[in-house]
Amino acid sequence: MNEQKPLRLRKRAEFLTVRNGEKRRGAYFLLEVKEREDQDGPPRVGFTVTKKNGNAVIRNRIKRRLREAVRVNVADDMQPGTDYVIVARRDALDAPFADLTRELSKRVSKKTQIRRSTKLQPAR
Repeated sequence: MNEQKPLRLRKRAEFLTVRNGEKRRGAYFLLEVKEREDQDGPPRVGFTVTKKNGNAVIRNRIKRRLREAVRVNVADDMQPGTDYVIVARRDALDAPFADLTRELSKRVSKKTQIRRSTKLQPAR
């Protein structure tokens, strides 16, 4: 595994750019994914935990859990030249760590799927 470890998104403009990308909803977070122009660069990841999740202590605990889940399990699955933003839900705080990493891994490695609503419906 010669993959590069993901860099961090830190600037507001970078987060706003990723908002226009694909959204993958999970039980513990929303994952926003967007490919960059430089396809050779390492993947980048950012974390968002809003104030509605709790006070600063709770928000930081959620961020630490998500950062560790990315570091331990998901970093190798991230595509080069892609930005990821993880928007946490409150459930990420109390979720078993194994469930959190499994859900994150599933959302990161998921390919773009055709939505069911876009399929043609049979005529009646």
